[in-house]
Order: sequence, then structure tokens, then C-alpha cells
Amino acid sequence: MTSRPRPSRRRRRARRRRALLIALVSLSLLLSATGWLGLRVSQARAHLLNAAALAQELSARLLAGDTDRAQRTLAALQEQAAKARTATGDPSWWAAGWTPYAGDDLTAVRRVAVAVDDLSRTAFPSLVGVDPAALLPQRGGLDPAAVRDVAQQLAAGDEVVQRVRDDLATISADGLVPQVASALTRLRAELDSLAAMTATTSQVARILPPLLGAEGPRTYLLAAQNPAEVRATGGMLGAYAMIRADGGRVRIVGQGASASELLRFDPPITKLSAEMRRLYTDLPGIFPANVNLTPHFPTAAKLYREMVRRRTGTEVDGVLAVDPVALSYLLEVIGPVKVPQGPQLTAGTAVRTLLSEAYLTLDVAEQDQFYAAAAAATFDALLSQKVPPVGAISAFRRSVEERRILFWSARSEEQRVLADSRMSGVLPEQESEPTVGVFLNDATGAKLGYYLRPAATLTVGECRPDGRRLLRLAFSLASSAPKRGLTPSVLGLGTSIPPYTVRTLVYVFSPAGGAVIGGRLDGDEVSLGSGTERGRQVVVATVELRPGTSRTLEVDLLTAEQTVVGTADLWHTPTATPWTTQIDPAPACNQ
Repeated sequence: MTSRPRPSRRRRRARRRRALLIALVSLSLLLSATGWLGLRVSQARAHLLNAAALAQELSARLLAGDTDRAQRTLAALQEQAAKARTATGDPSWWAAGWTPYAGDDLTAVRRVAVAVDDLSRTAFPSLVGVDPAALLPQRGGLDPAAVRDVAQQLAAGDEVVQRVRDDLATISADGLVPQVASALTRLRAELDSLAAMTATTSQVARILPPLLGAEGPRTYLLAAQNPAEVRATGGMLGAYAMIRADGGRVRIVGQGASASELLRFDPPITKLSAEMRRLYTDLPGIFPANVNLTPHFPTAAKLYREMVRRRTGTEVDGVLAVDPVALSYLLEVIGPVKVPQGPQLTAGTAVRTLLSEAYLTLDVAEQDQFYAAAAAATFDALLSQKVPPVGAISAFRRSVEERRILFWSARSEEQRVLADSRMSGVLPEQESEPTVGVFLNDATGAKLGYYLRPAATLTVGECRPDGRRLLRLAFSLASSAPKRGLTPSVLGLGTSIPPYTVRTLVYVFSPAGGAVIGGRLDGDEVSLGSGTERGRQVVVATVELRPGTSRTLEVDLLTAEQTVVGTADLWHTPTATPWTTQIDPAPACNQ
């Protein structure tokens, strides 16, 4: 048997040298790649931080109406975003994305960089190029063709924003290092806000031409809400006007000094559902001043529209509701407005003049006439004056955010477009984030709502085994009413409670599909009236306030089943004095 020859000592040494050389070269390449990747990470971080700062600056420039600087800021943003995308796009970054531990973080940073670059190149140019003046009246009307051009630009930008938002929503934050997870969470929140704004603005711009009569004349009912006598959507529907829109031109064609002119309807104009009657009796269908006991504005608008039709013979195409606080925001932009046979309205005095001083100096008939004249004068000023576009849009956006401007269209296809906007006043029957509602209805028959001072804190509590989540609402209501000096028109005709005492019905709505566990008034267990509306459990508490006093209502609620998120929203009646609110979130249930 012949044995295999053993390699010589020289050959073994050569092999070892080659193996060592390969190992050294491999180690050198690994260290070089690691150093290169570290450099890329540092570069990407710097570029993304610069892009974030520039994005905030771009928003400020747009809000200020500084188009030239906005364009320069956009160019700088695009440069930084492109560099961040390049830094995260080379082979070393891609290869490192497959490694354990750091791979998910690097992949997430890469996707964030791509998202920011896509927004800066394809979404923001469309939004920056929009001329806001096209969305405002000029010499009594709007140019439908210009509005359509703006709608196309907004739609193009919105399409990209929605796509990027949906893409980032697929990135799992589980296991990411805190810095990356926090940055991803902030970007998602900002994109959610941007997506909501671009979607709503794009949709409204798309239907604005037909709303303004570009496809045929339209007639709308303009209703002034009076928070001095508070109702769920803001205030009793008082003075009203008929608005005619034709070919983009808008004008007032008729006015009613007060809802009381419509008298009462007996029997009710429509048979309310058993659910509605349990909460509000038949009052919404009988008295124009009570159509908005419900916070769901489409219900109130339909009732008011039918009442006006029966009394005046005019069938309107929609209902627009505003309140004096929204008028004050607009007066900040257009300046003081002179009301015929009345005092001048300014941004700082309008609410006090309309909701307090008018009741102290005018009789009932004069109050209604002044209220109607004030709404008409402000509307005419908006249509006739040259209004700064950015300021007007900012005032409008603020009013819509606070639900002080509400609109309902009688045309179902238009109402569907508006349904997701706060301006629609739709109380949704389904929601992705739990919403608690706190709505106020006056039970005094007086005008003491001007003196109410509401505040609320909503706290997200623990996760339960059944998939629901506990929410805790602490609502306080105070009265700043004086103890003397008010007129009978402010105090009303009620005799069941002492003068200067305001009685308010507080309706607390659970989240959609949720429930109410119980409540306490000033720390004591209290029996609450209950019912349901639009898939939400509702409880009702009666709160009476003497001048200078306050009371606190605490309510424990449950979300719908399978609620994971640790955030919540609070929807409340807009009052003459803004609410003080606070929402305390908690970690998501799956964390």
C-alpha cells in the first residue's frame, strides 16, 4: 500500500501565509466598510436634521405668505433631502440592513430619508405653488377656473402625501433604538396632520366651484349661532340670511332677524327616532332654537332647512353656521366693520358687543336686528374688501379647527366629500382614535352662556383584558356672571331657579362603540340620565352654577373593544370663551 505524500514544510508555510493574508485583507475591508458606514450614518443624520429644520421653516414661510423665501427654503430642503437619500442608498448601507440588531434601524432610516426626499421633490412644490388668493373672494366672487387650477395642484400634492404616509405606516417601530423610533413617531404624527390638511383642502377645492354656482345657481342658509344661549354645536341658531351663489359671485338676498320668526311647529316637522327622543324629547322638531340640541350638525341643518322651507317657501342647497368668535377671527384680518345703526365691530370687541353689551343696551327686537346686521356687515366686508389671503385662510382654518364654522350640503355627493372634515360637524359612528364628546345645552332659557368658563382633562388609563381601554374625563364648569346689574333679556323668564343662576345640561358621549361606567359630581356619586346616539353611549348631568362658583363632573368611560392606541381626542361645544383642555396619553396597549 502506497501512502500519500505529505506536503512539504515549505508548502504548508505558503498556505498559512496565504490564509493569513486573506484574513488580513478581509479584516481590512470589514473595518473599512464599517468606517465608511459610520461616516454615512453621520452624514445621513446631519442631512435629515437639516431637512427637518427646513421643513418647519417652509411651513412658517407659507403661513406668513412669503412665497419668495418659501421657494428658496424649498430648494435648500430638496438639497438636504437628496443628500440624505444618497447617504442611505449605497451598497454598504444596503448590506448592513441585513445584519442583526442594527439592520432594522438602518432600513427604517433609509425609508425615512426616501420619504422626506419624495415629499420635497414631488409634494411640496405643488403645495408651495398654490396661489391662496384664488380661494378667496375678489370683488364679490371667486373665479371658478382659478379655483379648479388650485384644486389640481392640491390634488397632486395630496396624492404624494397620502402615499408616503401609508408607506411609513408599514414600518414597525418594535425593536428600533429609541432615537430612531422617536424620530419615526414624530414624522408619522406630522404626516398625519399634513395628510388630513391636504386631503380636506384638496376635496374642498374640488367641490368649491359647483358650491359657488359654477354649474348653476345655489342658495344657502347662513345661520348665526349664539353662544350666549349655549347649544351642543355652539349656540342657539339665531339670525339667519339667504345667500345666493351664481357663477362664482356670492351675495345676500334675504335676511331673518331671529329664529323666533319661524315660530313653533306643532306637530313636529318630522318624527324623530326613539333614540333622539330619549335624549332630547321632541324639542328639535318643534322649536328652531332647539334643532341643535344634538351635536351631529347634519341632523340640525336638515331640521332648520325644512323649517325655513315651510315658513318662507325657499328650499336651500345647504346650511352654513358661524358664531361671533369666528367673526372676531375674521375681523383680525379685514379690520373693523361698521354695523348700520349700531356700534363698530372690532376683533377685540365683537364677542363682548354681540353676546353681552347688546343685551344690556337694546330691547329684544333691537338685539335680533343688530345680530343680523352684524353678520351681514361682516359677510359683505369679506366679499367686497381686498383681504390678505394668508391671514384669511389662517382665520378660516382656526375657526374650522374649533368647529365654529359648520357646513352641510343637501347634495349627498358633496356631503360625502366633506364628511371627514371638522367643518361638517359629523359625529362619526366609527373612528380609529377614541373620541370623547362633552356637549352643553342651556336649560335656563337665558343668555348667561357668555359667562361660562369650561375646562376638561381627558386621561388615557389602563388596558383591560377584554381589549377595551379606560378613559377618565374631568370636566369643570365655572360662572363669571355678576351678582347684579343684568337685564331681564339676559336673565330670561325662568322662575324655577334663583336669578343669575345658570343651569346647563352636560352631555358626555363615549367613544364610538364604547361605554360609560359611571360619574361623580363634585366628588359624590351622581345618577346620570342615559341614552345612545350614533353608536355612542350618552350620559346627561344637570349642573347649576351661582355667580362666581364652579363644579366638577368626573366620568369614567371605556373605549371600543380591541383598542390598542394610547391616544384619545376630545370634542366639545365651542363656547364664547375658549375651553382649557388637556389630554394625557399613555403607551399603546401592545408595548
